[in-house]
Amino acid sequence: MTDRDTIDRAMSRPISVRLDDDTLAALARLESTGLSRSEAIRTALVQAAGRLDERRALAAEVATLETDEADRAEMAAVAVLMERLRAAG
Repeated sequence: MTDRDTIDRAMSRPISVRLDDDTLAALARLESTGLSRSEAIRTALVQAAGRLDERRALAAEVATLETDEADRAEMAAVAVLMERLRAAG
């Protein structure tokens, strides 16, 4: 009798890229932390995509706040208060 375990993982796909000197230096810095070349590249890609998502979410929040009249009125009131405090000091 043979015991077998099936591991359901997405198959990784090899890709080929050409790296310039700056990118090779950055990769070397990541590898110097103990990451393998593949781990370093995967981590960098996932983090870069996450930062892109964060920037998009922040831009959407700013766009929403720009159309919020109550928020704009509060910002104006705070600006007036800050100017008064600055002038008094």
